[in-house]
Amino acid sequence: MRQTVGQVLGTVVLLCAAQCAAQSPKIRTLSEQEVVDLMVGGAIQGTRSSNTAQMVERAKALLAEGKQFKIISVEDLPADWITVTAAGGIGGGGAWDYVRDRIKKQNLPTVTNPTALGVKALEQHLGEKFNAAIRNEAAGATLNVFEVATALDLPVVDACVAGRAKPELEQTLTYIAGVNTTPAALVTRWGDVLFIDHAVDDYRYEDIGRAIAVASGGGVSSIRGLLTAEQIKRITIHGALSEAILFGKTVREAKADGKNPIDALLKVSGGHKVFEGIVATAEQNGNRGFTWWNVVLDGTGPYSGHKYRVFVKNENIVSWLDDKPDVMSPDLLYNLDTDTGQAHNSAGLGSYKVGARITMVARAAPAPAWRSPKGIEVIGPRHFGFDFDYVPLERVLETRPKFGD
Repeated sequence: MRQTVGQVLGTVVLLCAAQCAAQSPKIRTLSEQEVVDLMVGGAIQGTRSSNTAQMVERAKALLAEGKQFKIISVEDLPADWITVTAAGGIGGGGAWDYVRDRIKKQNLPTVTNPTALGVKALEQHLGEKFNAAIRNEAAGATLNVFEVATALDLPVVDACVAGRAKPELEQTLTYIAGVNTTPAALVTRWGDVLFIDHAVDDYRYEDIGRAIAVASGGGVSSIRGLLTAEQIKRITIHGALSEAILFGKTVREAKADGKNPIDALLKVSGGHKVFEGIVATAEQNGNRGFTWWNVVLDGTGPYSGHKYRVFVKNENIVSWLDDKPDVMSPDLLYNLDTDTGQAHNSAGLGSYKVGARITMVARAAPAPAWRSPKGIEVIGPRHFGFDFDYVPLERVLETRPKFGD
């Protein structure tokens, strides 16, 4: 039977549509509840205090605007896609106050989304099109990457180049794997755009980015780390966003069911409760684009009579139990609200609120590369000036006292 021209064209269109559908990557749109759980869990992953409620509020505002939170699994990434690491803010304490004062007098307007501005600027600068974004770290960067992705209609890869929050830019699995972070763009909150076509290494990019942050009121957005699908599959922590959703869901459901959210989180995370207490002192020092805290907790319950000290450089780095080194980076140390299981909420980067009831939870480093010689070099205790070697969490747990909780 002969077909008409219209029938032939219709068949061709259907075949093309079927072929395109087969070639289109699988992208999942998150529900509102998943978005909320993602913010809660991303804050937990952050190894520091976090204003989780504000993250949730901002995420819900994006949803109310009709934005969609879309993720793509590492396995579904097309081979020819380029993914950009939307790092969000570099910075901390020690900004140049005179710059802040002068800009206030100038009444300079700020841009709505400097990171998204930087992504578009870097695309234009390089003549490239980025197909997806990936989270640079946990904590607030979980929200930030979706603020960028929803503004530019990009999916976010269900992975992370760190699996935690970390104070310095070279502290990534990509750097450990030998992938240079440049070319990159730095964008201030007022819309200044700087391109770094080449940095000698990520340490130098950290130096440059931190200097710009200090000169820019304490923060600057960093857009960097252009990764191929092969690099993402080989280097990054797969399923990092799914884990965050699981963490948020776990503490939410445990609390709703009248169960202990910390215990529930320990079961799904493989973490270990290492201390419970009340924040007795929290001394802060902001300088050179970082915020340092020295925190002491007085033990409660089984930990009564004991003290726990934490050194914070933006994030929890090293802890001591009764003056003996305890959990240390690159292993993870979460400071969680004892009642809710969420990341402790306190004003200021890495801060602890005096009088707060805190449960400290430790987990092994989220990727083997963190425990490699180079990983320990960039984020182990000696990197932060301490005169002792990194001791893996498993060995710490073997020798520390048993508290029976």
